[in-house]
Amino acid sequence: MTTALSPVDPDSYRALMAAHPGGVAVVTTDDGLGTPYGFACTAWCGVSLDPPLLLVCASTTGSTLPVLAGRGWFAVNLLHGAGRRAADAFAHRDAGRFSAVPWRPSPATGLPLLPEDAHTAAECRVHRLDPVGDHTVIIGEIVRTTTTRGADQPPLLYGMRRYATWPVP
Repeated sequence: MTTALSPVDPDSYRALMAAHPGGVAVVTTDDGLGTPYGFACTAWCGVSLDPPLLLVCASTTGSTLPVLAGRGWFAVNLLHGAGRRAADAFAHRDAGRFSAVPWRPSPATGLPLLPEDAHTAAECRVHRLDPVGDHTVIIGEIVRTTTTRGADQPPLLYGMRRYATWPVP
């Protein structure tokens, strides 16, 4: 027997999502004139090997999504354990987030990269945008990856409402 059920409330949803850690990334783009935009996220994953696709989820009310959609390009900066300052800077809607962390434009695409806080970056061309609820699923085709000097550090994780790093063997 099936009964009509209502969706869980926002607090229950947040508690569910906080209970399982995820890797922290900062998604970046620019307006084509050099002004950078970005946000922190743990909602990202691989999608396909052939073609090489990944996805990230962006709030529909954030300032980055319309710029990313217009530009058609974005980078996913995967943070290492010492990259918490970037996670904190990009977790809030603050116009000064790029002044809080060192960044540089990619020589290939011009996208903002965070070489001191990320162990790896994937530069992507937008493959598809799918609005879902209060977010948009962005699927990107990976055209370039960069590994930085932080590659030997464990990844930054976020779960249970706190940061942690992968244990080093």
